[in-house]
Amino acid sequence: MSDFADTAQTATNALRELFPPTPLLRNEHLSRRFNADIWLKREDLSPVRSYKIRGAFNAMRKRLAQAPGQRHFVCASAGNHAQGVAFACKHFGARGTIFMPVTTPQQKIMKTRAFGGDQIEIRLTGDIFDQALDAAQRFCSDLGAYFLSPFDDEDVIEGQASVAVEVLEQLGHAPDMLILPVGGGGLGAGMSAYLAHAAPEVALRYVEPLGGASLSAALNAGMPVTLPKLDNFVDGAAVAQIGAHTFDRLRHAKADHVFLVPENRICLTILEMLNHEGIVLEPAGALSIDALQDIAPQIRGKTVVCIASGGNFDFERLPEVKERAMRFAGTKKYLLLRLPQRPGALKDFLGILGPEDDIARFEYLKKTARNFGTVLLGIETTQPQNFHGLFQRMEEYGFTFTDITDDEVIANFVI
Repeated sequence: MSDFADTAQTATNALRELFPPTPLLRNEHLSRRFNADIWLKREDLSPVRSYKIRGAFNAMRKRLAQAPGQRHFVCASAGNHAQGVAFACKHFGARGTIFMPVTTPQQKIMKTRAFGGDQIEIRLTGDIFDQALDAAQRFCSDLGAYFLSPFDDEDVIEGQASVAVEVLEQLGHAPDMLILPVGGGGLGAGMSAYLAHAAPEVALRYVEPLGGASLSAALNAGMPVTLPKLDNFVDGAAVAQIGAHTFDRLRHAKADHVFLVPENRICLTILEMLNHEGIVLEPAGALSIDALQDIAPQIRGKTVVCIASGGNFDFERLPEVKERAMRFAGTKKYLLLRLPQRPGALKDFLGILGPEDDIARFEYLKKTARNFGTVLLGIETTQPQNFHGLFQRMEEYGFTFTDITDDEVIANFVI
């Protein structure tokens, strides 16, 4: 065993002060769907509903041992690391100042307060994680507190490696493949470093949200780079630049072993796991499961472990998740309809709808001419192919329309 593997084992043993190993459960639904032996490492069932408690606890534990007088910890987080730090602060009786983006879901803010109690202070600043990170680091510099990185810290990486330690112990043997979600890279760096020594035969695959592919960008450039644009929908993994320490441990990854998954497709996976399995996952927590469809031919008959990395889902986001999922599946579309301003025109349009078509939105936007008006239509159906028949009937009846579902600029403006 390497020094890193030994310290990862030590970190795993120390974690037992807080909670038992999170379950590793075989998922029958996914196993049947992909004709493989699919197991889920349920980090959504940790005390803070994500794996982040591991790195936060380990880094705080080691810092307090090295410098007992250091009792003030500062972090920046989109939510899950914040909850881990808050939980650890309360456990150790340390003081914590936590910087979170203003856009952080309220559910994560409230849970962070609940875990930390009087030991922590929350400061909301910036629209994205990286802005909160800058503010936290400036605060540390001015105050002399200890900054606890959410991922770019060797002790945090070491703590996240405990997930891999538990997987091998619980499964009893090395899986054929392990699928790791990547944001800042702490989990991927820790688990891959441990497995390189404990089970080098395990094939590793990495998954990023399409709008936050910081590992892919770093692999292409040969170094961490800042993404010019960031989609923060997958807030637990939306990081504009992967960490320097984490990339040092992930630079060996092959580019074709890193999968980018569309944000809207992740929504389908969230709903599938909720409706079929009763498992509540946040967008980042569904990343590794969502990627199974991209590697389906490679995993037939094999044992695969997916890390369900977090379940801090704000149910106020459920309508948006459903909306995104239907748009990706092709069962919901938005149209701009040019409707004649004559008696019976609306009735004529309603008459051509199919038996499975439903109007989810109907809004007059403006009159484009004396005899015509523009209507924003949202139509839901059960099968994507139903739209082909509907569009044909609309053209036959002379209705002029524009499909704006995939026009990002227009859709974001009017929907």
